[in-house]
Amino acid sequence: MDQNALDQDALKEEVGRAAAARLEDGMVLGLGTGSTADAFLRALGARVAEGLTVRGVPTSERTADLCRQLGIALTDLERDPVLDLAIDGADEIDGDLNLIKGAGGALLREKIVAASAHDMLVIADSSKLVQTLGAFPLPVEIDPFGAAATLKAIERACADHGLTANAAIRPNIATSQADSAPFQTDGGHWIVDCSLKAIPEPAALDQALRAIAGVVETGLFIAMASAALIAGDGKVEEIKR
Repeated sequence: MDQNALDQDALKEEVGRAAAARLEDGMVLGLGTGSTADAFLRALGARVAEGLTVRGVPTSERTADLCRQLGIALTDLERDPVLDLAIDGADEIDGDLNLIKGAGGALLREKIVAASAHDMLVIADSSKLVQTLGAFPLPVEIDPFGAAATLKAIERACADHGLTANAAIRPNIATSQADSAPFQTDGGHWIVDCSLKAIPEPAALDQALRAIAGVVETGLFIAMASAALIAGDGKVEEIKR
């Protein structure tokens, strides 16, 4: 692992600890998916071992498995439909705290959980801050039925907004390169990754994509985050919306 990756891992651990330190006894949490969320869960597990009592709704089977390993009590939105706080990472964050999420393929459940929380706290290192969303490929979750037609509709919607989608169904990287089976989410959907380079009007694009039959959800999280903790330059700073 190169030095930059090691430094980034250290920042993830730092911001994970900062987020875990804010939690209060008895909170019901939304628990995100991804490497930064994993760092937070490790810090949360340490606090639970010290006596903190919380319960969390995991956004993926991966997160649920890690919580069980760490002794973090789990619940679901049937038992706890309103959450105190959702904590999750992001692939990109703009100045208005709009996000691109979904590199881990859990964007639908992440959005449902975030929408069920009073507040959403985003945790990230400073490399995720951008002026304009879009350098990171935008994930769009789709139903496998009619995937080719949905892909074309996504490309048309992007073109209507002056964008070239370069859309492609995400492959299952867990299999061999000879196996072209698509990546499948925990909900049985596929992910289309759109390499847009820049999204000048993310709210408008989000609305247009979600209007397509076959699109389940997009990785654009518009006006959902209440605050962000950003690790970099030897400190963790808070940004509020």
